[in-house]
Amino acid sequence: MRSIDILRAEHDDILKMLDVLERISEKITSCESVPTDHLKQVLNFLEIFAEKHHNAKEDDCLFERIKEAEVPESVTLLAVLISEHSRGRRFIEEMKHLLDAHERGDSNAVMVFTTPALQYIDLYRSHIWKENMILFTMAEEKIPSGKLRLIDQELEVLGNAQIPADTLNTFHETAEKLSKIYLGS
Repeated sequence: MRSIDILRAEHDDILKMLDVLERISEKITSCESVPTDHLKQVLNFLEIFAEKHHNAKEDDCLFERIKEAEVPESVTLLAVLISEHSRGRRFIEEMKHLLDAHERGDSNAVMVFTTPALQYIDLYRSHIWKENMILFTMAEEKIPSGKLRLIDQELEVLGNAQIPADTLNTFHETAEKLSKIYLGS
């Protein structure tokens, strides 16, 4: 499987977790109980799988190789995507801080948690669309096939070095489990 196809498949898991986070946020704003452990699992998935694994492959490899290929129409888009990765990390840190406050007994923190959660969801749905529909298509069309094969090799090495395959499977299983609980799918 080509690396861009793997990134698209990872986007599917991330989108699934965004749907879970949205449903959890709806339950919280309706004053329904949500297990703290589920919030921790979502944040762990977003921080480790989405940010440190997936986005790192984009930031450290794919985006750099697209820049090197000097695709002029990618310059502004890449700047926006890099900025969005940074904003996403800030939203995750804010959610983690609020979850910690909730666990220390701040009864309002979990309700406030929904604000950065919903901002993260909105940001990343749009972000993933831009990558899937514009950036990845542009890369496949504008970068020579030999360079794409090198990107495939580099992303495979980078991905394997970051998170072992069994841990990646655990993240996928977590997304599936929480999806069944909150989405019924």
